[in-house]
Amino acid sequence: MIGVGKPGRTTSTLSNLLAQHTTLSGAAVAHLQRIVAEWQLLADLSFADFLLWIPIEGRSFLCVAQSRPTTTATAHPEDMVGTKASASQHPQLERALDDSTMRREDQPRWHRGRSVRREVVPVRAPRTSPDGPPGDVIAVLGRDTNLAAPRVPSTLEISYLAVAADLCQMVADGTFPTAAGRDEGQSSPRVGDGLVRISSTGRVLYASPNAASAFHRLGWSEELVGADMAAVVREVADDAFEGTEAAEHVREALAGTPSQRAELESHGASAVLRALPLHPRGVPSGALVLCRDVTDVRRRDRALLSKDATIREIHHRVKNNLQTVAALLRLQARRTPHSEAQEALTESVRRVASIALVHEALAASVDEKVDIDDVLDRVLPMMNDVTRPGARVAMRREGQVGVLSAGMATPLVMVLTELVANALEHGFAERASGTIVIAASRTAARLEVEVRDDGRGLPETFSLERATGLGLQIVRTLVDSELAGSLSIRPAAGTGGTCAVLRVPLEHRR
Repeated sequence: MIGVGKPGRTTSTLSNLLAQHTTLSGAAVAHLQRIVAEWQLLADLSFADFLLWIPIEGRSFLCVAQSRPTTTATAHPEDMVGTKASASQHPQLERALDDSTMRREDQPRWHRGRSVRREVVPVRAPRTSPDGPPGDVIAVLGRDTNLAAPRVPSTLEISYLAVAADLCQMVADGTFPTAAGRDEGQSSPRVGDGLVRISSTGRVLYASPNAASAFHRLGWSEELVGADMAAVVREVADDAFEGTEAAEHVREALAGTPSQRAELESHGASAVLRALPLHPRGVPSGALVLCRDVTDVRRRDRALLSKDATIREIHHRVKNNLQTVAALLRLQARRTPHSEAQEALTESVRRVASIALVHEALAASVDEKVDIDDVLDRVLPMMNDVTRPGARVAMRREGQVGVLSAGMATPLVMVLTELVANALEHGFAERASGTIVIAASRTAARLEVEVRDDGRGLPETFSLERATGLGLQIVRTLVDSELAGSLSIRPAAGTGGTCAVLRVPLEHRR
């Protein structure tokens, strides 16, 4: 029976447990982390759970990581991380540490109502140099198989276990895994996706049904077993460069060099390949090629890219159309003899131009997000010329509004430009200079923006609810219906001007 002694929650990660209970070097810790990053492959091939044990004081061992197989029932449904085992409870751990040999217990054990066969694999650190001495044994892998899980011996199981035996021996040799062969890709193939075992001469010895199906979809119509693997991947590829690169990965694995992923496309299908060398005890034993059919994944990726490109193109065209409308309105304003009509058309130019800038930002965005500060920095300088030609009112921005969704960007920019235009028109009607400050503060739950000026201030009878100006009517409508926020306008403290305060909730917004 294995005793249990759990550390605190804050020390349950592999790095923390190693730092707390060992004095291993950085290189040794990195090797154990590579083991954990790759050992799902070992668990699936072995039809067994893998536990990483490290020696601690008192001739005991501590489990610092755990992996369960996806190819069979687990031997440890409970969390084993933090479990301690003494040398008397699990003598094979100490023996593997002492003589660097893989061992199996003679008789299965009962563990929490399950018959479990326990094996151990010493984890040897890699050599520091190709010609240097073997590294030290720094930990032990426990390979625990649930014997209650029914399995019928088959070619697949025999092939999986043979590959697992080679890889476990390479772990004991310190040659697997290596830093060069680590693959962290999201679409990295797993054992269940497809497995091909090839001989030292490059011929296919075994191909799982999923692997055979993947290559058939790529266009290989002949029997895969017996074929030259490098020639197969080179022949099925539509792109000669991709085929040559994938074939080179296979040859490198046969020579003992682990490869990164390679992707093949052919006959409308796509597959990801990864080749791993099998060199137990330094003897070339062929290679393992994992493959995954990613046809549907790539099709969805292309559809999403096409959709995103279409949306950005729509924003670009809307921006161009709005700029055309603004130019036509500006031209019409210049030819209109009536001052009120000119003023109305000029205000329309400003509003249309503000919306156009938002769509321009969306056209360059890949996630339908808009940097509001960038838009404001571009729209504010033109406010003086459009709203009050000849006036020189300084404008500055304090704080950051930040990045917001497309649904909030347009109404927010419209509201802020209307408030600035209102300050220019009414606060500085009789003055040619002054200052307007747009001050923003933001938390996770709320955005608050103040538009302050040092103009002539509010009339004594001013009421936001009774204001009849078109600009404030637009602001109230957008704040209520689009932003679900609140707006207040009050005298600015200390300047005699006006301060408009906009508050917009950010939490729970879609």
